[in-house]
Amino acid sequence: MRKKTVGKRAVILFLAASVLLFIYLSTDPRQAARASAILIPDAEEEKNAEEKEPRKVGLSFDDGPHPTYTEQLLDGLKERGVKATFFVTGEHAALHPDIIRRMSEEGHLIGNHTYSHIQLNSSNREAFRKELIRTNEVISQITGKEVLYVRPPYGSWDKTLEEELNMFPVFWTVDPLDWCSSNASCIVQSVVREVEENDIILMHDYYDTSVTAALQIVDELLAEGYTFVTVEEILFD
Repeated sequence: MRKKTVGKRAVILFLAASVLLFIYLSTDPRQAARASAILIPDAEEEKNAEEKEPRKVGLSFDDGPHPTYTEQLLDGLKERGVKATFFVTGEHAALHPDIIRRMSEEGHLIGNHTYSHIQLNSSNREAFRKELIRTNEVISQITGKEVLYVRPPYGSWDKTLEEELNMFPVFWTVDPLDWCSSNASCIVQSVVREVEENDIILMHDYYDTSVTAALQIVDELLAEGYTFVTVEEILFD
């Protein structure tokens, strides 16, 4: 709809400019040229303004917090003014409550990644459910906030848990498989080449290479005009 509106406005402006040109050409050609220079660029300026609107992308991390690498990542994100989403395991959150508290205080979104990184299957639903509840309790006790988002390990999910636990699953659209690569440049290239507006990038803050790559990705995408938001802004805005 925006493109059509810009097109109609451009036509109207062009016609108006043409009339003014016809009138002024009979008197002073310099005035006509000045009038056309003032009127015609407006549509182009509006189009350019629309093209410069920031494109949103969500950067998310699983498996942490790690006592060293997550702190390094948080330092880098803070320096760049970037917010991310962290899906933490209850086990690691309980071991490093100060890092969880820092994530919350610095405006990052914290989600549930089960307690022990258990994968849901047909025979362990109740154990999986209990791990989600236990992890919610760990995170809430540290941050004082309700946990609404879950990233199920390996993407295995049961939709009935959404109503039972009042939680929303969050998956991903870009996966550079950073957990199995020791080459930060390859991870960066994989993401930058594939990412589009409103994508959710899956990474892990439990590996040195992943943190290095993540901050390079942030720098490159910021330079391309992207803005980083938490996953809830991607899902519900």
